Amino acid sequence: MLRLGLQPDVVTFTTLIKGLCSQSKVPQALSLFDDMVGNGYQPDLIIYNTILNGLCKIGVTDKAVRLLRMMEQRGLQPDVFSYSTIIDSLCKDRLLREAFELFSEMKAKGTSPNVVTYNSLIHAMCNSGQLNEAKRFLDEMVASDIALNVFTYNILVDAFCREGMVSEAENIIIDKMIKQGIEPDVVTYSALIDGYCWQNDMDGTRRVFEMMSKKGCAPSIISCNIIINGYCKTKRLDEATKLFNEISQKGPLPDTVTYNTLIQGMFRLGRLFAAEELYRKMCSLEQVPNLMTYSIMLDGLCKHGKIVEALKLFEAMKKSGLEPNDVHYNILIDGMIEAGKFEVAREIFSYIFHNKLKPTVFTYNIMMKGLCMEGLLDEAYEIFMKIEENGCSPDNFSYNVMIRGLLQKNDISRAMKLIHEMVDEKGFEADIYAATRFVDLILQDGNEHLCSKILRRNL
Repeated sequence: MLRLGLQPDVVTFTTLIKGLCSQSKVPQALSLFDDMVGNGYQPDLIIYNTILNGLCKIGVTDKAVRLLRMMEQRGLQPDVFSYSTIIDSLCKDRLLREAFELFSEMKAKGTSPNVVTYNSLIHAMCNSGQLNEAKRFLDEMVASDIALNVFTYNILVDAFCREGMVSEAENIIIDKMIKQGIEPDVVTYSALIDGYCWQNDMDGTRRVFEMMSKKGCAPSIISCNIIINGYCKTKRLDEATKLFNEISQKGPLPDTVTYNTLIQGMFRLGRLFAAEELYRKMCSLEQVPNLMTYSIMLDGLCKHGKIVEALKLFEAMKKSGLEPNDVHYNILIDGMIEAGKFEVAREIFSYIFHNKLKPTVFTYNIMMKGLCMEGLLDEAYEIFMKIEENGCSPDNFSYNVMIRGLLQKNDISRAMKLIHEMVDEKGFEADIYAATRFVDLILQDGNEHLCSKILRRNL
């Protein structure tokens, strides 16, 4: 355009800036904005708001505030979009004080907040546990004749449910939302269903689910997954399976989360065959297992003594292109140790380093427990000493498992060293076996001060 001797106008700059911001190329948009001002053009409100929105989307709220001040200095009054965009960004940055200051400023300068402005502030208050203040804001919106929308209520309902105030959440729907002519949507009902599930109130959950259907609101797979998980948690597996079969026929179709939830529930209640059958069904329907699926399957198989099947599944997982993480290795190592296959556990432990994964303290604890069970105290102690070298910190369990092993082999010297370190330096507690044995040893040794410390931490 410039090569042809044509000069860009405001429309050209606006189009280019919008395009750059939509692609998150905000620095380039700012550079173009500077060129525009440098060439004597006066950016309008649309351009300022476009860049404000772009800056807030990439999380540089401070620059957005500076741009807002620049607008005012150049004689351009920010509108409700300008203020609401920055208020929302401040709320997401958890800068509530600054958000409320800007909210007060916009009202003082004659710009009336809209439902978007209030929603941002209500959401922020709910996230910070200020539920009563959020409700007060809701009343302020009604008093100001601001038309509330379903998003406003969804924010409040979800917040009350997360705080365990499910009855209050349902009252908001009945006493405020429906009375104002706003129909709850699938998000509203899902939040309420989840709230009842967290309280293990499956009758309440089912009642809301049926209310949802009567109102003509089709459940999403998320709603169904919440209920299936609730049934599994409360050991009502038959009802979970019944709902699974219903949605398999009528929809919404089960997803990976649905299968994972039900398979885990089956394993937990000892229904090994049903869990394996459901996993095979999942694969046959081309519902691709994910990392969580394999974690659940490996854990379930190992806990039910199906070690060979677990190892075969682990190999199938690797062949599928999924890379096992520390969780999968931990499950297998623990499973092999519990099944008395210690050499296999040792081999799997070595794979972690071979595959350049980083063991967690849980991994080390499992191996130390296994080595102590095998009577290999020196090797267990060597691993214990390497935990910190490899970027982890031994926890309470690490010390206790090592101390128990040493005491069982009457290695009093090293056990005494660890108990001193554990109690005096780390502030951990000895378990009942270690504490009882040590009290006997310490009293024999005459160290009443250490004995008192151990007892205080364990009583």
